Amino acid sequence: MASTTNSDQLHGTLDMLVLKVLDGGALHGYAIAVRLERMSNEVLSVEEGSLYPALYRMERRGWLTSAWGKTETGRRARFYKLTKAGRAQLDAETASWMRLTTAVANVLNG
Repeated sequence: MASTTNSDQLHGTLDMLVLKVLDGGALHGYAIAVRLERMSNEVLSVEEGSLYPALYRMERRGWLTSAWGKTETGRRARFYKLTKAGRAQLDAETASWMRLTTAVANVLNG
């Protein structure tokens, strides 16, 4: 069984991860958290107290848009969608992350 990673450990990568999750289409907050857990094989877990401020921040920056809609269970929820600027941000953050993780792997591998 995989152990989960808490929101504090995700600090600094949360925006990139949420943008990547939304790259697959518009989702409401709970669905974003569930998809992130599933995509990470249940290793990454984000709490509401970290997710929603991140969503609001990314919307203010123009990386996301949001609109009210109905969930699959008929509940009213705000759905978030990646913008063109958000896609560009995802690309930039992904490239930066890949450089960083490659450098760290190089150090760890001697």
